[in-house]
Amino acid sequence: MQVSNPHVSKRSGPSMVWLIPLITVIVGGWLVVKTLSEQGPKASISFKTAEGIEVGKTKIKYKNVSIGMVEQIRFSDDLSHVLISGEFDKGTDHFLRRNTRFWVVKPQFGLKGVSGLSTLISGAYIEIEPGPGAPQSHFVGLEKAPVVTANEAGKRISLISGRLGSIDTGSPIYYQGMEAGEVLGHELGTDRKSVFIHAFIKEPFDQLIRGNTRFWNVSGMEVTMGADGFKMEMESVASLVFGGIAFETPATLEPVTEYEEDLVFTLFDDYTTIKEYSYTKKINFIVFFDSSVRGLSIGAPVEFKGIKIGSVLDIRLEFESKDTTFRIPVLIEIEPERIIASDGDEQDSPYHVMNVLVERGLRAQLRTGSLLTGQLFIELDMHPDTEVLLSGTDTRVPELPTIPASNFDAITASVERFVAKLDGLEIEEIGSELLSTLRGANKVINNPEIPVIVSDLQDSLESFRSIMRKVDESNLKEAINAGHVALEKLEETLTLTNRVLKPNSPLQYNVIKLSAELEETARSIRALVETLERNPQSLIFGKDIEEE
Repeated sequence: MQVSNPHVSKRSGPSMVWLIPLITVIVGGWLVVKTLSEQGPKASISFKTAEGIEVGKTKIKYKNVSIGMVEQIRFSDDLSHVLISGEFDKGTDHFLRRNTRFWVVKPQFGLKGVSGLSTLISGAYIEIEPGPGAPQSHFVGLEKAPVVTANEAGKRISLISGRLGSIDTGSPIYYQGMEAGEVLGHELGTDRKSVFIHAFIKEPFDQLIRGNTRFWNVSGMEVTMGADGFKMEMESVASLVFGGIAFETPATLEPVTEYEEDLVFTLFDDYTTIKEYSYTKKINFIVFFDSSVRGLSIGAPVEFKGIKIGSVLDIRLEFESKDTTFRIPVLIEIEPERIIASDGDEQDSPYHVMNVLVERGLRAQLRTGSLLTGQLFIELDMHPDTEVLLSGTDTRVPELPTIPASNFDAITASVERFVAKLDGLEIEEIGSELLSTLRGANKVINNPEIPVIVSDLQDSLESFRSIMRKVDESNLKEAINAGHVALEKLEETLTLTNRVLKPNSPLQYNVIKLSAELEETARSIRALVETLERNPQSLIFGKDIEEE
């Protein structure tokens, strides 16, 4: 059987075998396109630490609505921070702009309260605050949540101060005791001496901000002492704890500069300092003192009639080698705006007015402001009877004559003399003698015989009273008359005895002597009787000096 050769025919076109791979490529491409079309934008956020953030769990939210998820965490090239890659939902491209801010929301405990408690259950998440600007895919996250969000109405302002004090992020800003804003943050100025404070004023208080608005520090408590006693003032308890700032916009008839974003306001230390800076015109003088200026410091007031008109700017010590003497030049500034002319004539310059006053007796003098603290100040007053005493040297500013601080020097000299006398006293010997005296007095006072002596004295006084009563009750006149009669009879008896006795006999001599003694006794008795007639109490209390 003969077998015929097979006939092979060629087909034109692609083979059906390639249909399946083609379909697979088409489906895969469609899925890729669909996935890419449904995929949202991606961005990387830089944080110092990834605390509380987990891949695939930490969400990215805006107003508590999830718009993305953290998909990767890695370190930066220099290992100084972490880079978090986040994938956002479709249609969120407009969120990623140049001024967009990110921060981590987690539980935070502070003096002003507790925030982020909900994250204790749901976990930490990344909050986003959209901002304007060109599209951007890399951002630097905030380490702390911002105090004021972008959607809150108000104005941002900048303040400059010499020191920060108790002010910190979140410190309140007050207007007439009402909370009108908060401090956003602070930074060191480019001059490395000043501090810039960024703050936010809420609506409607932001309408009060003008070019002449004045800000001052109200942190802590202000304690002042005046003629009416002590005063303690504070803006609020919050400002005492967190620090605070207050502001005001004074009314004026002159046009005021409107608020501008680049306008920087001065933050004064207190409200009193604002008044000090309100006097813009200042003139300088120099005064020389020979005595000690201990207690006089830079910033000490310069007063006239008890009213502050300036302050001390500088204090130096100069040595004169020719005569080996010292003198102390003190530079002061005077604010002529504090002195108002009653006639309204202000054409003369302040220096000319001061020269006229010096000719009429204006002098500078050191005075003690407080005996408790020893602080000194410079007083200007009129002393027309004193001569003009100047240093006689050329100075770059006009010189005012001075007079000695008589009151202060007198007090100092008195104190020095007292201390010198006190040093000369033998304190230990005096103390020893005094101690001995006190011990002797203690023995006398605590002697057990003292009560007995007092009792005897009381009995004696009672006896004297009894005698006086008896003397008063008796007939003193009859006793005196009886005494006279007795003396007369005694005299008659002596006369008779004289006659009986022989002359020049011893008995007669004795009788004569007795008679003389009796006469003397009679005179004494007569004198006693006359005294008792004039003053019966003299028997008890003795004779008066006048009677002697």
